[in-house]
Amino acid sequence: MTHTTLITGGAGFIGSHLADELLANGYRVRALDNFCKDVHGPDGRRPAYLNPAVELIDGDVRDPADLESALQDVDSVFHFAARVGVGQSMYALREYADVNTVGTANLMEALVRHPVKRLVVASSMSVYGEGLYETADGRHIPGSARTLDQLRRGEWELSDEAGEPLKPVPTPETKVPAIASVYALSKYDQELLCLLTGAAYGISTVALRFFNVYGPRQSLSNPYTGVLAIFSSRLINDRPPLLFEDGYQRRDFVSVYDVAAACRLALEVPGAAGEIFNIGSGTECTIFELAERIASVVGKENIAPQVTGRYRRGDIRHCVADIRKARQVLGFEPKVKLEQGLADMATWLEGQIAVDRVDEATAELAERGLTV
Repeated sequence: MTHTTLITGGAGFIGSHLADELLANGYRVRALDNFCKDVHGPDGRRPAYLNPAVELIDGDVRDPADLESALQDVDSVFHFAARVGVGQSMYALREYADVNTVGTANLMEALVRHPVKRLVVASSMSVYGEGLYETADGRHIPGSARTLDQLRRGEWELSDEAGEPLKPVPTPETKVPAIASVYALSKYDQELLCLLTGAAYGISTVALRFFNVYGPRQSLSNPYTGVLAIFSSRLINDRPPLLFEDGYQRRDFVSVYDVAAACRLALEVPGAAGEIFNIGSGTECTIFELAERIASVVGKENIAPQVTGRYRRGDIRHCVADIRKARQVLGFEPKVKLEQGLADMATWLEGQIAVDRVDEATAELAERGLTV
């Protein structure tokens, strides 16, 4: 008997790649999506990249009736529907709380009435706030938020109580969350609502904390989406990528193909139930290096990244994934190296049209006092 899985937000970037992964492995896939304009543009129709075998329902997780319809005869659920982006979340508070938190609560109430074999929820590395750090004497400590005075002086790096510099190290799932933005808060809400309700009602639930996911199909016209897509949009329009702080923030960039594979493993591995996993590449890259590398692969080496020296409220300095738990329990192994992933991204970018709204978004954040 064919296993049917529902992907909320299934017409989006990660959801559509997961649909491909599941279909290739014999699953039947249904997607629920409301075609958010920031992601899909003003047309609000089925994207051409979505596999034709996907059963698509035009609906919203905020509408209980849509959820009731989407959950009919479903064996498992991937919950990806969410508003994304740190910057926008800091002023669109109600929208983020409504979609991410209330939408997830609606889903869990519906799943109590229509229980499934497994629920996989997309969480985010943003719940960690600052990552894990190592002191000069070898101790591992959580990074703490930098003060406004530090940021105004351009003191970007973290230091200990004695003023000694801290060294960023891979962040494991055991690090206590430190919420630094409304987006992070809403993702933590999603994670906890699913795990708590799942445990209470016997719904096998897995939370995946995605790090910086990139790849084809990422929205190029949404200035609050992934940094690689934002940089690509700028370069396509012959404009320099804009870097906050000094550009040497460290992040973990993971291919959407590896993320899709990790999601399928989270569905299939019995020992994943009730657990939280980091899903990243396990390797670090600075934002400055990323900007230079994407410029190179799209043939715009002459456009140097522009360092703004400004700080965006809600941002953190360093966070890179410790993926040992995902390796051990899920059998997850990232296969796409950044060089290969960027080359794939560059091929997809050929012929893409990107509306560069970064200046507009940056001005909006500044007007609201959200940049320093």
